[in-house]
Formats: sequence, structure tokens, C-alpha cells
Amino acid sequence: MEQIYNFFDMKMPRPTNYGWFHILFILIAISATVLLCVFFKDAKDKIFRRIMLISWLTMVILEIYKQLNYSISFPDGTFTWDYQWYAFPYQFCSTPLYVLPFLAFMKEGKVRDFFEAYISTFSLFAGLVVFIYPNDVFIKTIGINIQTMVHHGLQIVLGVYCAVYNRKKLNFKYFLKAIPVFMALLVIAVILNETAGAYIKTAFDETFNMFYISRLFPCTLPVVSLFYPPVLPWFLFFLVYSVGFCLAATVIFYITLGIMKLVYHLNAKHSKKENA
Repeated sequence: MEQIYNFFDMKMPRPTNYGWFHILFILIAISATVLLCVFFKDAKDKIFRRIMLISWLTMVILEIYKQLNYSISFPDGTFTWDYQWYAFPYQFCSTPLYVLPFLAFMKEGKVRDFFEAYISTFSLFAGLVVFIYPNDVFIKTIGINIQTMVHHGLQIVLGVYCAVYNRKKLNFKYFLKAIPVFMALLVIAVILNETAGAYIKTAFDETFNMFYISRLFPCTLPVVSLFYPPVLPWFLFFLVYSVGFCLAATVIFYITLGIMKLVYHLNAKHSKKENA
């Protein structure tokens, strides 16, 4: 078993921002996005759900690997299990693990629109942030670096693809459907922090800070950490966090909408030239 563990724990020099490893996965993400949006933009609902299912299963399998890798070790050749509570899979970037099943198993309709809107805005934002600045997620373990890039890359690929797939519905009213999903996920994070997080801190003296909004631990997210705990009381910090992420998702929505309108305009212009 130790040999199996060592195989999945192989090391590499820690990747750098926009080094070869980072650029490789940027190119893979762009290629996958283009392929999906070109060849499956009008896919039947069954095909769309199959794409979501395969993507979700890929994320789940890699997440299981990550959890095992973080928790298992062999000091002096002895199997040791020590779960790393800080890595519990319920962070903002982890939410596709819980949202994608709705896309994979629900047929097209008004209810599924809420989850599709979330994937094409909030989840897309989370993936882009990590791909633009992945410095904090890279370590020396090859498998974990691959898991990180695949997971966040899929957030980008699926986010753009969902927007393109639902391009006829894409308006501000459609975007607003994403906010209740985000708020529900956020409230769950608060409940987990106040229950499991409080117990884990007391019993094991370990960090459990889902969405990095626990009142029991300082926020470590770039920019957001400037507000809590040094400046704002927790409740105001929570409001700033909630509004800030909603505004970021709004920006992502309008950028996506703008790019799609530009592409449509260029295609229409090109078609007119060919028909002239």
C-alpha cells in the first residue's frame, strides 16, 4: 500500500505562475471550451446532461484522490490517517461538486436554470480567479497540481459552455437566478462553520473555515482578508463578502454576454459578405 501511495504522491518542482505547467492547462482549458461551444452548442438535452455527468464524475474522483493524499502518510513505514479538516471539500471553488448533479440528472426546465446560471457565473468566476493567479494552489505533488488545474479548468469550460448553451435565455433575469443558489450555498457554509467548525476547533484544535467566512478564524483570501478580522465585525464582513461576490459574478455575466454578442455580430457580418 505504501508503494501505491508513493506513486500517487510523486513530486515535481513547484509550478510557477505562467510557467510551462500553468500555460499547458490554460491551453487545454481554452481548447476544451472551444470544442464544446462549437460542436455541442446545440446538443440535445440528453447529450448536455451526459457532458455534465462526465465532468462531475471527473471532479469527484480527483477530489477523492486529493482527500486521501492529504490524509494518508507512512512515517517510518506505518500507515497513518490524519484527516486535514482545512481541506474539507466545501469551499467556494468546491461548489460544482454539489451543483453539477442538478444539471446532470434534471431535465431542462425552469428549476435547472437556477443551477445552470450559477455554473455560468459564480462558478466560472471561481475558476477564472485560480487560473489567473494560481500561486496559492500549486504545491510539489504532481497529482494535486493536476487535480487543481483540472477542477478549476472544468469550472471555466463548463461555465462558458453553459452560457453558450443557454445563449437564447441569457439576460439579466436569467443571471439573477444564480444568486439564490449562491446564497443557499453560503448559508450552508455558515452552518457548517458554526457547528462542525466550532467542534473541530475545540476537539482537535484544527482549522475548519468553509468559504473562508468563519467567525472563528481569520479570513485568508486575498483582498477580502483586509476586512476581517482587522476592520469589520463578522456580520458586516459577511455582508461585504456576499455583495462583493455577487458583484464579481455580475461582471463575469456581462463580460460573457458582451463577448457572445460580439461573436454573433462578427458571424452575422461574415455571413452577409458571403451572401453578397
